[in-house]
Amino acid sequence: MSDTVRRIVAKRVHEPEAIAEAAANRVRAKSPFNDKGRMMIIAADHPARGANAVGGDPLAMADRGDLLERLCLALERPGVTGVLATPDVIDDLLLLGALDGKTVIGSMNRTGLAGSTFEIDDRFACYDAESIERMRFDGGKTLTRICLDDPATPGVLENTAAAVNDLAARRLIAMVEPFVSVWTDGRLQNDLSPEAVIRSITIASALGRTSAYTWLKLPVVADMERVLASSTLPAVLLGGEVKDPDAAFAAWQHALSLPTVQGLVVGRSLLYPHDGDVAKAVDTAVGLV
Repeated sequence: MSDTVRRIVAKRVHEPEAIAEAAANRVRAKSPFNDKGRMMIIAADHPARGANAVGGDPLAMADRGDLLERLCLALERPGVTGVLATPDVIDDLLLLGALDGKTVIGSMNRTGLAGSTFEIDDRFACYDAESIERMRFDGGKTLTRICLDDPATPGVLENTAAAVNDLAARRLIAMVEPFVSVWTDGRLQNDLSPEAVIRSITIASALGRTSAYTWLKLPVVADMERVLASSTLPAVLLGGEVKDPDAAFAAWQHALSLPTVQGLVVGRSLLYPHDGDVAKAVDTAVGLV
């Protein structure tokens, strides 16, 4: 066990109140943007859905000490503006003092466990708007999968709308990540055709009583000009797992030139790059934005 993990465990056992104290004393970000006017967020909410795999390693993200070391390294790189994660990860980062001056986005719905038969039924079991406000964070993120042949979908949309309302009432960012999803051979898959992504955007953009604080978190797909023309809401680009870094970086760079795009929210491809060099991967992504 690393010294970092030992320190965190000791705090959790003997001083659990230290987490709330760290949140109360944290220096908040003055802006969600870096000096280039862009958002650059590191995402680490995958393990909460049981999605620990990266490449050929099914448990790559399951070593918490290793994940925290990678996150801290990424957050220290110039131009990185913040983190998106679940309470367990953010609490660890608070105890490490790694979030001063950073934007913090709390992941809200995580019950749609990867590979489960109830994956669409993604209920809000992590952060809620009240706790995000209390912890002095900057917004909440929802994963909103729309499956036309799954009866859980209306509940997903209703719960997302409630989260948008609750966050907007507190003037906090509601970062909605929509997908049109389909069941194929017993597995849920996201349809990444431009037409499907456009449909997901037009549905997600209308959720809630106001869209004033709603941002979209979107995949980079073909024909991004047409895709992003479907909404005026601010958008950030998600990374996903990258098999060809050069191709991915080129696609991100092109999409970043479009008017609604405000930056990147990327996780595994930067925290677990093919060559193992986290700093280099993060610096490359920051250079794109």
